Amino acid sequence: MIKGLFTSFLVLWFYYCHSQSVQILLGPEEIGENQPWTITITVNNERLRSYDNFPDIAGLHKRGTSSSTQTSIVNGQMSSSQSIIMTYVPTKQGIINVPPFKIKVNDQMYNVNGRRIKVGPPVQTQQNDPFRSFFDRDPAEDFFNRGTPEFVDIKEEAQLALTVSSNEVYVGEGFTATLSFLVADNNRAPMQFYDLGRQLADILKKIKPANCWEENFNIESIEGEPLTINNKNYTQYKIYQATFYPLNKQPVTFPSVGLEMIKFKVAKNPSFFGQNRQEDYKTFYSKPRTVKVKELPPHPLRDQVAVGEYQLQEKIGANQLETGQSVVYDFNIFGEGNISAIEKPKAENNLSFDFYEPNVKQSINRDKGRVTGTKSFNYFMIPKEPGAFALKDYFKWVFFNPKTKKYDTLRSQQVVNVVGESQKNQSIESSDLGSFYDRADATDNQLRAMSETNLAKISLNMLAFLFFAVALYLAFKK
Repeated sequence: MIKGLFTSFLVLWFYYCHSQSVQILLGPEEIGENQPWTITITVNNERLRSYDNFPDIAGLHKRGTSSSTQTSIVNGQMSSSQSIIMTYVPTKQGIINVPPFKIKVNDQMYNVNGRRIKVGPPVQTQQNDPFRSFFDRDPAEDFFNRGTPEFVDIKEEAQLALTVSSNEVYVGEGFTATLSFLVADNNRAPMQFYDLGRQLADILKKIKPANCWEENFNIESIEGEPLTINNKNYTQYKIYQATFYPLNKQPVTFPSVGLEMIKFKVAKNPSFFGQNRQEDYKTFYSKPRTVKVKELPPHPLRDQVAVGEYQLQEKIGANQLETGQSVVYDFNIFGEGNISAIEKPKAENNLSFDFYEPNVKQSINRDKGRVTGTKSFNYFMIPKEPGAFALKDYFKWVFFNPKTKKYDTLRSQQVVNVVGESQKNQSIESSDLGSFYDRADATDNQLRAMSETNLAKISLNMLAFLFFAVALYLAFKK
């Protein structure tokens, strides 16, 4: 009889699995305060390739996930199912409302109806109940003669590390900070990242210093890289990397931050059938770091200069010019440092040249923990006087080199030869005030009496009074 019931159960189970490839089942509507509540995703006759994070539910705390796989052969046909189970535990007694939610399984979105859960007092569980009916047991457990698997926690060889390229820098000098997860080559504890996007957003709010300019390396995909620390081999997974440039001499501090990882417990007696690992969570914490910031050496332009290692590349349209002839000159600064903070060389108009505001273009490269790039200043200038002119007298740019610990100046090496007539008088001619003022110079400045003007005003006033009197007379006569 039992054999017939078991065969019938397998037939019904096989039919139900084929009727729907993905099932999402919610736990019961009533549980005790000490009882778990679950959401189960079951995929029938195909592999569970991917699934979204299970929802957060107010009043329930996630304990972890477990998985199971079942395989059946009925009438020569094989069917299988794979399940992932999220276990929740209630935080208190009362009514818990599970709102409707959406979850993606194997790249397909599914809508799940909500549920109202009543959490009552703790329930006393019975062990080894001899009257447990057949249908309260797992047929596969009886078939393979297996009990509930025992899982053990394996000590991990991993850490969350925040490293900096330098422990001491000048104001304006860049240093690179890297937040990474390190896994030793001899690690045996299975782990994987969990909800990294949300966690990273919270982490960055804590570690980004307010007194620094940031150049973010924008890590889009996390890939392992081999790394050796103290003769021990690791795989480094970079989570975040940026170069920071201190804006003042205040120390740059990075607090300790935590990263929650999925860490699996493994079955003490693994088997080909059934569940061989159980999902759990563990938070790894980085150590706090501080970078000391030094003031730049004394210099008249100390608060204005850029800091880095820079070189000059320049280009001019022509070295032989005529007065009044425009020419284009490029002053390109390239190297390693805060490219965005580079200011234009100050070229002021004078009797020899007119300089116009430059067009500015910059390109920044972030690679291998370094920030390099170019900032180009495209000037338009017009010579006004003939002669030979060294552009170093007009174009120079001062910066501080942290490697040599000295100030340096980039100067133009170009020389232009200008021929033609002087253009300095053109500014006077262009400001000519016109014929009106020419006539003003020819007019005498003798004062004249205003009697003629006053007589004309009196005559007009009398004429107006006369018209007003006539109008009144006609009005009263009528």
